[in-house]
Amino acid sequence: HCNFEFDLCGWKQDENDDFDWHLRTSSTAKLGTGPATDHTLKEPSGHYIFIKSSFFQRLGQKARISSPVLRRINKNCKVCEGVVIFYYHMYGAHTGPLIIYQRTTLKHDKILLNLTGNQGNFWQCKALALSEDEDFQVDFEGIAGKGPKDGIALDDLTFSRDC
Repeated sequence: HCNFEFDLCGWKQDENDDFDWHLRTSSTAKLGTGPATDHTLKEPSGHYIFIKSSFFQRLGQKARISSPVLRRINKNCKVCEGVVIFYYHMYGAHTGPLIIYQRTTLKHDKILLNLTGNQGNFWQCKALALSEDEDFQVDFEGIAGKGPKDGIALDDLTFSRDC
């Protein structure tokens, strides 16, 4: 489980993407560029990770963050058939896509979810099924939209105990 209150919890920024996800609080956010609070504490001082379109990113540039490697077989010798649960906030007229991948250690990508555009000015929850015959990671990829106040935030990323 990662609520981003202290750090990235072992999640890693992709070195081959165009820009990074940033750890931030709503109290440091500019008006209209992200959620009013984090999901965990529901306070402006709570943390989450965020990307936003700006003058520094061009339309279509990508920011990707990856989970630690999850082992195919857990300590109970069962194949991992768990879920990843997360909260997202995608707000703005020209918000770019959020794509969630399950990537094997052999670099085979499977798209678990592709959300596009404004999803509302509130936190929403998704649970995605995971099943794989190889060790894997889950990647969250945000793509820059064309609006300077558009953004994507993530909080409370959790893997089920089966993983």
